[in-house]
Amino acid sequence: MRTKRRKKIRQQKERKGIYILPNLFTSASLFGGFFAIIASTQGRYEAAAISILVSAVLDGLDGRVARFTRTTSHFGVEYDSLSDVIAFGVAPGILVFQWAMKPFGRFGWLAAFLFVVCGALRLARFNVQKTTTDSSFFRGLPIPAAACVIASLILFIDELGGMPENAPLLIVVMIYILSFLMVSTIGYTSFKKLDLRNQKPFNFLVSLILMLIVVAYKPKIMIFLLMFGYALSGPLAGIFRIRSRRRKRLEEETNPAMEPAPLPADQKGE
Repeated sequence: MRTKRRKKIRQQKERKGIYILPNLFTSASLFGGFFAIIASTQGRYEAAAISILVSAVLDGLDGRVARFTRTTSHFGVEYDSLSDVIAFGVAPGILVFQWAMKPFGRFGWLAAFLFVVCGALRLARFNVQKTTTDSSFFRGLPIPAAACVIASLILFIDELGGMPENAPLLIVVMIYILSFLMVSTIGYTSFKKLDLRNQKPFNFLVSLILMLIVVAYKPKIMIFLLMFGYALSGPLAGIFRIRSRRRKRLEEETNPAMEPAPLPADQKGE
């Protein structure tokens, strides 16, 4: 009994402690967001966009490293959330404003601020509900994914040869839509349970290799298409589920369950 109590106290102390390795990844992600802010103010938009994408990769690794090395802690969770606000909220908000929305004045910087606020609210809701929701799905678009849509869009337009004439207005509209998706309750697939150490079907390996080849061929274009496709996957899947429920309900109404045939009159008294 005393041994179990000591073990429990030791585990609680470990969770409250500070582990170096996962927090180094978080710090590197935070540095990427800070560098993106500096680069944005200097007009180096492509460098800022790449920095945000690198931060997203590091942000995805810190949690996996913590779980793999069994170094998860409350400090790491809180530090990761604060880092995400800077790297995926403030940094892309400043970047997209400097890059495309400055001509719109107040309307532009309000859109950028809305993106930051909705991202912070999304993180706060995630921290509160993460123990009560299914970890295989996200409620609302994750803030790193929204930031990657903005960053990859900058690289995509750079690959196309420059900003089209009407693109800034569409970008402002896109920022408002991304902000709404972050605070919505639309479900998005989570890849946290994806464990590459376990056995997978052969088709999974082939699909992964093909995806890497396609991204390597035109990285600026394909990364944007992948991130934009993920942002659209939530609403499209929701529409598909609603239509499936309506179709099923309609089939039940038009094809009611067959009722048993009434017994003949001469058999009712038996």
